[in-house]
Amino acid sequence: MDCAPSSESWVIQEITIYHESELALMEVSFSSLALVNNPFDWAYDLEELGFTGWEIVSEGRQQLNDATLKEIKNIVDTTNLTLTLHLPFSDLNLASLNHPIWKESIRQMIKCLDRASDFVKLATVHPGHLSPLGMQLPDMGWQQNIEGLRAICDRADDHGIRIGIENMVNMQFILGRYPGEISGMIESIDHENAGMTLDIGHANTNGLVDEFLNDKCRVIHVHLHDNNGKSDEHLQLGKGNINWKKVIKKLDGYKGRVVTEARTVEEGTASLNFLRALNC
Repeated sequence: MDCAPSSESWVIQEITIYHESELALMEVSFSSLALVNNPFDWAYDLEELGFTGWEIVSEGRQQLNDATLKEIKNIVDTTNLTLTLHLPFSDLNLASLNHPIWKESIRQMIKCLDRASDFVKLATVHPGHLSPLGMQLPDMGWQQNIEGLRAICDRADDHGIRIGIENMVNMQFILGRYPGEISGMIESIDHENAGMTLDIGHANTNGLVDEFLNDKCRVIHVHLHDNNGKSDEHLQLGKGNINWKKVIKKLDGYKGRVVTEARTVEEGTASLNFLRALNC
């Protein structure tokens, strides 16, 4: 399969993983939704811990609003961190057949893109899920999801932002659990700024790590966290059953940013050190 990009818009500017004698991880971002303390305190410590980026999850205390934007812009101005964005997902559904809910989901995500457009060039989005009505009309739910993702990619393109559609955890009625689903979304959207955010932990809950890695030519962003294959535990790397040596080997050739998603800064740092040890 030819995975060459169709145009220059697919060229990734931040080369964060490269191949010499073996795969070497160059730059890694940190992200956490679980932290309840002020993220604008610990974000300043990330560089000292060895991270080169921060993925903001626009939820809870990290939600992009007037107050947090001031804090984030100060971090941008006073650190060398590369920022990426995870669009909001709580109570939102791009596959909703309730049209006002569907429109509001799109509105909130687009507003988030607008607010972050000065400091991010990549954002991750969750696909939608089938509601009770959507379960009866899955084709309509799928089409709503495509139209919602297309609207998000349209606005992101205006800002020069790429959109990574994330593969999802093993929960019934969530779209995007399988490689073919994510590929189908990207093909149906038909936007050059759309690609896949490959979440290795999510893939493991579906028993599909190898399958996703075998179809990685659409991957523009990677999330790393561990689990034991049954639930989305977000363990530090090496604490679950994922074969990380195999994962890193299969990521050979990938030229995008990797993000350790962790429950604490300490666990994120342990994951970063684990990755470095794999390449010693």
